[in-house]
Amino acid sequence: MTRIDLSPFYRSAIGFDRMANLVDNLFHTTDSGNSNFPPYNIQKIGETDYRITMAVAGFDENELDVTIHDGTLIIAGRSEQETADDDKTFLYRGIAGRQFERRFQLADFIEIKSASLNKGLLHINLKREIPEKMKPRKISIDNQNAIEKKVH
Repeated sequence: MTRIDLSPFYRSAIGFDRMANLVDNLFHTTDSGNSNFPPYNIQKIGETDYRITMAVAGFDENELDVTIHDGTLIIAGRSEQETADDDKTFLYRGIAGRQFERRFQLADFIEIKSASLNKGLLHINLKREIPEKMKPRKISIDNQNAIEKKVH
């Protein structure tokens, strides 16, 4: 029997609990350019906390844009370095400084808590915050005899 590796489906979706949503949203998520650039990690830090770490060496804070639009986290890098390198001759070019846009489909109630750039790594901390009215709650069961005694 052939085994299907579903781990690629977890690369661009954060916080989903149902496989049906993962598969459905996978086909609606698009990356421009090379889908391997820039490399990134997705961590589940706690029960409701997540972190995306993206290697963005050569990009300054003002060249990176992190936005949320319609449940999609969009991380874009626009570097001026690529146009400045046009007049240079490289014998080998292993450090990519090209523009990129990476999209992640977010589940309901996922919020960005912070974003920071440290040593060429962009860290985006996310948290799932389910509203109080959506959380399960216990309903107490009253004794009918006790209610009737209170009325009389």
